[in-house]
Amino acid sequence: MFRRALLRRSAVLFSAALLLAGCNQAGGSVSTGGNVEKPAIRVAIFTAVDLATLWLAQQGGYFKAEGLDVQTDVASSGQESLTRMTKGQDDIALSTYTLFFLAKSMGSADVQLVADATSASPLSNEVVTVPNSPVKTVNDLAGRRIAISSKNAASDILTRSVMRDHGVDFGKVQWVPMPLPEMGAALAQGKVDAAYQPEPFLTQAAKVSGAYPVVDAASGSTQSFPLTGFGATGKWVQEHPKTMAAFQRAMLKATRDSVDRGRIEPLVVRNARVDQDVASLMVMPAFGSTLDARRIQRVPDLMQQLGIIQTKIDASEMIAPQSSSG
Repeated sequence: MFRRALLRRSAVLFSAALLLAGCNQAGGSVSTGGNVEKPAIRVAIFTAVDLATLWLAQQGGYFKAEGLDVQTDVASSGQESLTRMTKGQDDIALSTYTLFFLAKSMGSADVQLVADATSASPLSNEVVTVPNSPVKTVNDLAGRRIAISSKNAASDILTRSVMRDHGVDFGKVQWVPMPLPEMGAALAQGKVDAAYQPEPFLTQAAKVSGAYPVVDAASGSTQSFPLTGFGATGKWVQEHPKTMAAFQRAMLKATRDSVDRGRIEPLVVRNARVDQDVASLMVMPAFGSTLDARRIQRVPDLMQQLGIIQTKIDASEMIAPQSSSG
């Protein structure tokens, strides 16, 4: 029953992964001619399914065709990848939008958003529980121990938002930060009562621990919520416009080609260390590349509503010029 249900939802919802490939561009367009200023660039990443299009751009030679040699620098989290980029260790970083905007609000980094990566598709990010947990419904989440990846990350903000949408008080929740791969075992051992799980950990936890969803974290105010993107410092963007445009064009082509799930699954298995059966069942996030200011504005607006940032941030001012071709 578990396998049939996941196969059904995977088949129905995979089309959501393509919603963002043709987003309207924000900001000005970048010239596509001439040699890049910096052929060899480093991208700070954390291992996640969100990187499927970057892996496709690497394997498919899309970066090479643009005159780029893209090397990845693996960090343990989105916060660490952001830190490596802002310190100049890497040129570009994959991180969650919440952390980009938090850095902006704190004045800790001059961040420009270079390219989109993923948004939450239905059933790809859920708050889950296990049969022996006291949590049975979304109303039971009040005052419980809920595992999240880190404070103020997408896992934290989406969980709080969906609880608020259902009228559930999150003020007394005991938030338990831990690595995503450890959450399934923590649930099974009773160390937490519920956990925020994105794919592929969602499908893995269902398979290993019998975890099942309490509520879809990508629903209500967070339906199709922007999750991850690629950023660089304002200085780097200003000094490397042709390099940035080449990176954007390669990512746009990879996003368009991600319609072929048969090209994505092997990359997830190899690079995200996901079992083939899990990769075949999991719901993919919605992949994107071109940034749209109106859509990205949802992130700082929700963060302000939840009291995470105190002043309004204009997302359009953080979006770097977008390449118009791919």
